[in-house]
Amino acid sequence: MKRNVAIVGGGQTYHRARRHDVDQAEMVNEAVRAALKDAGMTMDEMDMVVLGNMEFFEGTHMTDCWLVHATGAYGRQGLKITTGGTVGATVVCAGAHLVASGLCDRVLCIGFEKQEEGDTGAILSGVANPLWGRSMAGAAVGYFAMMGSSYMAAWGAKEEHSAMVAVKARQNARKNKYAHLKLDITVEDVLNSRMLAWPIRMLDMCPASNGACAVILADDKTAKDRCRKPVWIRAMETAHNEQFELDWRDVKTKRPIFSKVCAGRIYGRLGVSDPKTYFDVFEIYEPATWAELVWYEDLGLCGPGEGFRLIEEGKTNIDGPIPVNPSGGVLSTNCIGASAMLRVWEAALQIRGDAGGHQVPKEVRRALTTAYGGTNWTVMIALSGALDD
Repeated sequence: MKRNVAIVGGGQTYHRARRHDVDQAEMVNEAVRAALKDAGMTMDEMDMVVLGNMEFFEGTHMTDCWLVHATGAYGRQGLKITTGGTVGATVVCAGAHLVASGLCDRVLCIGFEKQEEGDTGAILSGVANPLWGRSMAGAAVGYFAMMGSSYMAAWGAKEEHSAMVAVKARQNARKNKYAHLKLDITVEDVLNSRMLAWPIRMLDMCPASNGACAVILADDKTAKDRCRKPVWIRAMETAHNEQFELDWRDVKTKRPIFSKVCAGRIYGRLGVSDPKTYFDVFEIYEPATWAELVWYEDLGLCGPGEGFRLIEEGKTNIDGPIPVNPSGGVLSTNCIGASAMLRVWEAALQIRGDAGGHQVPKEVRRALTTAYGGTNWTVMIALSGALDD
């Protein structure tokens, strides 16, 4: 990249199932004000605003235009991005390229979703191919059910292992004051929750959340002059492929490997041979419990078929050697347009040492974030607290 790029500020709303106290504009403005306050900057110092959300979920269009009074974009350059569940990370990548290229010195990135004002499930039910993907309709529950059942058949994992992921996520969320689902649950609670599509139960899936996140990206000079603890974007990578029902016939050989390919590319950029020791924390986009186990393996945190062993041995707990989603992750908070950006911001907070109650107890120098969306799109962003780290 022509110039280094740093996260110099950020903020998020409190995430809830209902936000009747605010409209979309007011909710977005909460995150924008929080980010500006954190960075010690004003809107007059922003060169551009990049906004992202899944506008069909609320049944709206051109949100970048009618939210200008809330985003601060009035009278300045702006850009609207929608790439499915990955949109929050894509917005960060676009903002980083704008700064790295020299087009901008400071970019305000915003992601949000107010799902109570639309019908996300109805929109997602039309995503799948009506013939080959019909069992994946219905908010993708069927897709993750095939993932889970294939994983169990291939490696001998039990339903209890996915339940352990659910417990870890919600117990971490209880430490995060901004998280949505702060549930004090046990493995038994997960296994007794309502069945959606075997082996996926209600507590195996993410919620429908309302919320927003904003981060401010800046060039070297701004970061060094204005920010006490800048977090540097070290590498970014994207990969995707279409998903079909038959992809999960055999988790060993036929499943989609988009996340594995993306991880291989970003590790190659950084010269990483052992990601579990190179990175101190991982914030990964897991809409369902089984996805987290599969993506442990794709990220190289363990070998094939060993993902369920990591959760079984507590290695990915907040105080474990490989902390994964200390924030509670998407399983606890899923305001879709902001979810992937929250992974980036939460990782940045860990590096800054500002995560509060869910701060990882060991020193965090480097972090990896992932984003996942429809058609198996994945985005990964590597962060560090120092340019020479």
